[in-house]
Amino acid sequence: MINMTILKNTSIEKMIHALGLALILIVGGCGSSSYRKAEGMLWNTLYHITYNGPENLMDSILPVLDEVSKSLSVFDKASLVAFLNSNDSVKVDDNLRIVYEKSKEINSLSKGMFDPTVSPLIDAWGFGKGHQATSDTTAIDSILKFVGIEKTKIRNGFLIKEDSRTQFNFSAIAKGYGCDKVGDMFRRNGVNDFMIEIGGEIVMSGKSPSGTDWKISIDAPTAGENLEHESVLVISLTDCGLATSGNYRNFTMEGDRRLAHTISPTTGRPFFSEILSATVIAPTCMEADALATACMASPLESAKELLMNYKAEGLLITEDSVLMTPGFNKFIVE
Repeated sequence: MINMTILKNTSIEKMIHALGLALILIVGGCGSSSYRKAEGMLWNTLYHITYNGPENLMDSILPVLDEVSKSLSVFDKASLVAFLNSNDSVKVDDNLRIVYEKSKEINSLSKGMFDPTVSPLIDAWGFGKGHQATSDTTAIDSILKFVGIEKTKIRNGFLIKEDSRTQFNFSAIAKGYGCDKVGDMFRRNGVNDFMIEIGGEIVMSGKSPSGTDWKISIDAPTAGENLEHESVLVISLTDCGLATSGNYRNFTMEGDRRLAHTISPTTGRPFFSEILSATVIAPTCMEADALATACMASPLESAKELLMNYKAEGLLITEDSVLMTPGFNKFIVE
């Protein structure tokens, strides 16, 4: 049994009442004239960047994001991963190699629950484009034969698939990696105060415009399509990555039964976990991104064990409690 702090439902209600409405958002103070902002669309989601620098670095930000996209984006038909998905192998670049190796590591630590080859199963259960189940829904066992990152390897600089039908989708780690890459570029240019957010995945460094660590509001998991967001709590942190994953807004109905969007890579079927959302703090946003996804595909005890073994801090929300790793409490704003 992994020891984690548990807050009961009454505590959740009190924090929601006190902290008001917010999704994973910056809770800012007064701004500084030296801080700049950049934002736009990337990989079918929004990105927001705030940084403290003497010059506009947009002409450096965009090439970094474009480089990551050309390697890892499934939305770019000319990307390396798109080429890999249509062939048996591809020569890897540094971006694909780093993300693939980290994916394999977290796949092993999570006992297979994080797997970037699970896309055919997601499509088969109707969570792909159009949210319509296909005929493959009745052939899950057949799909499982070519799902699994363990069926692939890097050899002599090439990423090789045992089965040509294996498909990679690094969406559950690429946004975090993109955040880290922009952060690396900032540091090379002498910028050490920044916040980079892509689709809710965040990396922070130095100080915010208010001169303090960056303050982030954690969204309460609310089922359905309600666009209002209730905050569970506010945390203050810097020099790390942050990611939240949840299965409470993306689902399909089978009669009166709700099928969550999390698919188990091992069974090939929708996984029903006690966990409604997982928030992870890790040294890099890439790690936080992948770990949060792995938690959502794991039983509660396994998710807690994964975070403790990885030495990451996490917040796991269930229907009636909020569970925190021992070190998470230090980030909470009193």
